[in-house]
Amino acid sequence: MSDALHHECGIALVRLLKPLDFYLEKYGTALYGLNKLSLLMEKQHNRGQDGAGVACIKLDMQPGEKYISRYRSIEKNAIADIFGVINDPIREIQKNNPEKLNDVNYLKKNAEFMGELLLGHLRYGTFGGNNFETCHPFLRQNNWMTRNLVVAGNFNLTNVEELFNDLVSIGQHPREKADTVTVMENIGHWLDEENDLLYYRYKQDGYSKKDISPIIAEKIDIGNILRRSSKLWDGGYIMAGLLGHGDAFVLRDPSGIRPAWYYADDEVVVVTSERPQIQTAFNVPSESIKEITPGSALIIKKNGKVFEEMIREPLERKSCSFERIYFSRGSDKDIYRERQMLGRLLCPTILKAVDKDLKHTVFSYIPNTAEVAFYGMMKGMEDYLKDVKKQKILAMGNNIDEAKLDEILSYKPRAEKIAIKDAKLRTFITNDSDRTDMVAHVYDITYGTVQQGVDNLVVIDDSIVRGTTLRNSIIRMLDRLSPKKIVIVSSAPQIRYPDCYGIDMAKIGDLIAFKAVISLIEERNMEHLIDQVFEECKLELTKGNDAQNVVKKIYAPFTDEEISARVAQLVTPEGINAEVEVIFQTTANLHKACPDHRGDWYFSGDYPTPGGNRVSCKAFVNYVSGLNERAY
Repeated sequence: MSDALHHECGIALVRLLKPLDFYLEKYGTALYGLNKLSLLMEKQHNRGQDGAGVACIKLDMQPGEKYISRYRSIEKNAIADIFGVINDPIREIQKNNPEKLNDVNYLKKNAEFMGELLLGHLRYGTFGGNNFETCHPFLRQNNWMTRNLVVAGNFNLTNVEELFNDLVSIGQHPREKADTVTVMENIGHWLDEENDLLYYRYKQDGYSKKDISPIIAEKIDIGNILRRSSKLWDGGYIMAGLLGHGDAFVLRDPSGIRPAWYYADDEVVVVTSERPQIQTAFNVPSESIKEITPGSALIIKKNGKVFEEMIREPLERKSCSFERIYFSRGSDKDIYRERQMLGRLLCPTILKAVDKDLKHTVFSYIPNTAEVAFYGMMKGMEDYLKDVKKQKILAMGNNIDEAKLDEILSYKPRAEKIAIKDAKLRTFITNDSDRTDMVAHVYDITYGTVQQGVDNLVVIDDSIVRGTTLRNSIIRMLDRLSPKKIVIVSSAPQIRYPDCYGIDMAKIGDLIAFKAVISLIEERNMEHLIDQVFEECKLELTKGNDAQNVVKKIYAPFTDEEISARVAQLVTPEGINAEVEVIFQTTANLHKACPDHRGDWYFSGDYPTPGGNRVSCKAFVNYVSGLNERAY
C-alpha cells in the first residue's frame, strides 16, 4: 500500500564437495550445481529485480584452461537471461554430441559455468544507476590463481569516504568512491599482501616459484585477509567472495544487520540470504540450516573444509527488523509467526478506532506482502469476539433463547478482498495531474463489499514510508466504496529516521512521519527547535565515531498519537468523504513480536554503528539546507 521499498540484495552460493561425476551418477545430471543455483536465485527474486549475476570457479584446471566465468544481466527477466546464456553451450552439446552430456571432463573443459564453486547475486539498487557495471559479482583478475577475487554481497557501508582515503594512503588509485569498488580493492589489497607474505616465506625455504603457487593455495589465511580488510567497515553487510584457486567465504557484519543462512553436508555447502530457499531447494529441515554468526565468516577451503571463524568482535545483535516485517518471504516458519503476531498486537488499537463495532467493520489488506499480518489481525479479532460471545451467553443465564444464541454464535469478523493490483496497467503519462489519476487506478476494487455510509473499512499494510501512494491512490480508491471511516493500519512503527544499511530510505525529508512532525512544529510555532537541532547536528558531524543521533529531539515534544493523527491528515487528499485514521505499530510491540531481531533504528533512531548516527545528522542538515541528496 505504501511506496515500494528497495534494498540490496540477495546472494546464493553453492559449493559442490564431490567431483561432478558424483552428481551425474547420483542425481542423473552433471548440471546439479547450476540447477540448484538457478532455483535458489528464483526463490529469492523478491530480493532483487534490477539485475543479477553469476560467477563460477572450476577447480583443478590446467594452465591455459579457463577456470573463472562470470555473466551479469540487467534484462527485465535477468535470472532467465543469465541461465539462458549459461545453458546455450549445453544445448549445443545436447544437439550435436548428446553422449558428451555424460562426459564430465568434456563438459568441464568445453562448457562455461560447469564448475564446483558457484555464486549468484540479485540486485536491488539503493544508490547509483541501474546498469550493467553496477551488477554483482565483481571480478578482480590476475594471472596467479590465488590473487583472483570474485565478490558479491548484500551491503551498504556508511563510511565510504574513509575507506577510499585508506586505499589512497596505502598507495592505490581507486577509480571511484562507490562502496562496491572500495570493498573489492580493500579485500584485494590484503589478498595480495597475504600472497606476498607466503611467497617470500617459501622462497626463503628454497621452493621454486612453480612449487610455491600450490602451497599458497593451501596455506592462504582467509580469516587474516578479512580481519585486515574489514577493520574500518561501518555498515550492514553480507560479503561473499571466491578466490581463483577455489577457497570461498561469506562474511557477516558484527551487528548481524543483514541476514545469511547456510547448510552443509558431505555433498554440498550452500549459503543464501533467506532460510526457506535452502529448505525448498535441498529438502532439508529448518533445524539443519544455520545462521552465520554476526562478526564471523563462513570459510570454505578448496580442500572441502568448512568452518566459521570470528573476524570482528560481535556487537549487540541488531538484525534488521524490516526483514521480518516486509523483505524476507513469509514462508520462513519464524517470520510467518512473527508477522501474524504483528497483526494480532494491533487489535486493541483497531478496536478502539472502530468503537468495537465489528458488526459494521470490514477488514482487508494491501499489498499481498501484508497478508500474513492480516491473518494475525483476524485471529486477534476472532479471539476478541470469542470473549464477547462468552460474556453474552453467560449473561443469558438459565434463560437461553435459541434464536438469540444463534445470533450470538454467528458473530465473526468480516474479511474481504478489497483491492486487486492490475499488474498490466502502466502509468506512462508524464503530465502530473493525469498521472495521479492513472496511479489511482492501479488497483481494482471489489464493489459491494462495504455498506455505504455504515461500515468502517480497516486495511492493513506492512509499512507506511513516504505516504505518496496512500495519498495519490489507495485512499481515493477506498473512498469509492463509501465507507463511514477508513482505518489504515501499519504493521510497522512510524519510520522516522533514514536507513543507511541497505534500505532505500536515505532522505529524511521524504518520510511521512518526519513531514508530520515538521508540520506540527510549524503549527505550534516551534521552529526554534529545528534551528537548535540543525546546529547540534552540525556539531555532531565533527565528532567522528562519537557522534550521537540528536535528531531524536525533533520528535521528543510529541506523542505517537499526535504524529499518527497528523500523518492521517497529510495522506488524505481533498474530496474524501470518509473519516481517515492511521494506526501504527508500537516499537514495544515490534520487539514483542520479533524478540530476536531488534534492529529498529529507522523507528527508534538507535543505530547499531557510529556511521548510522552520522547519517541521521547529515540527513537532517541536508533537509534544513535544502539539499535534495543522500546522506551517505
